[in-house]
Amino acid sequence: MSTRLDILDTPFSGLKVLQRKPIGDSRGYLERLFCSEELQALDSYKHIAQINHTLTASRGTVVKTLGHSRCSIVQFDLHNAPPNAFELMGRPDVLIHLAWSGLPNYKSLHHFEQELPAQYRFLKSLVESGLQTIVVAGTCFEYGMQSGSLSEGFTAHPNNPYGFAKDALRCQLEYLKAARPFQLAWARLFYLYGEGQSESSLLPQLRRAAERGDQLFNMSGGEQLRDYLPVAEAARHLVSLALAEKDIGVVNVCSGIPISVRKLMEGWIKENGWSIRLNLGYYPYPDYEPMAFWGDPQKLSSLIGEAT
Repeated sequence: MSTRLDILDTPFSGLKVLQRKPIGDSRGYLERLFCSEELQALDSYKHIAQINHTLTASRGTVVKTLGHSRCSIVQFDLHNAPPNAFELMGRPDVLIHLAWSGLPNYKSLHHFEQELPAQYRFLKSLVESGLQTIVVAGTCFEYGMQSGSLSEGFTAHPNNPYGFAKDALRCQLEYLKAARPFQLAWARLFYLYGEGQSESSLLPQLRRAAERGDQLFNMSGGEQLRDYLPVAEAARHLVSLALAEKDIGVVNVCSGIPISVRKLMEGWIKENGWSIRLNLGYYPYPDYEPMAFWGDPQKLSSLIGEAT
């Protein structure tokens, strides 16, 4: 008996009824409406990999649905990826790797105890199966406590488990590339904001407080300088790096424009017409990042210019 759907006979020749089997938890449920693997015996003339129906219990669980006719969604656990993952993904030419759990707990040991070996094992299996180009999302935390404008030529000095694990994955992939050549772009992301970001990030927290009618928003002193980029713009840069299909190495994905967190927050408040005020100095400054750092975008600009 299938765990995905049941195929039931009817009194009419050639007509079958597909009985769906919802699979769910507290977040919602998923129903498989069509699956070529399950329906091979029916000799369906139309090749459709899957059709799924989902219901999410809370807003934001699924941000958008892929509407492109040539898009398909393949789901599996990267920590326990199937040996034929490359085949299941359709033998892609390029992979944009964004997967990483446990954020924003940057100090968790799980980043190098669990996440690092799992992600390397997954990427190595794809390379050994024939993947030619990988774009991996790195992090500005690989630079550690270095201040000012940070270029790709700076030596990595991560000072938290997350930054360490990301930089270690980069080093592992460089060694793998020497043994089995492929093209690698290591995209060091700075600070992103926009649709789909974690609810624990600054903008979603500020929005919720304003919508509740809070008079004050508690935060640090806000004088730290950071490099912020809208997530949609960062996504376009990642796609450009993927389409370049070059052995790019490390590249900062950043704006190159330092802005204080306080000024950024004040801009969001003004832009949205909120009446909430910032309660500056309520929290101490984070101890895992310097007071002032931002990315040097020259290499990115050069690559994007070549792509256009």
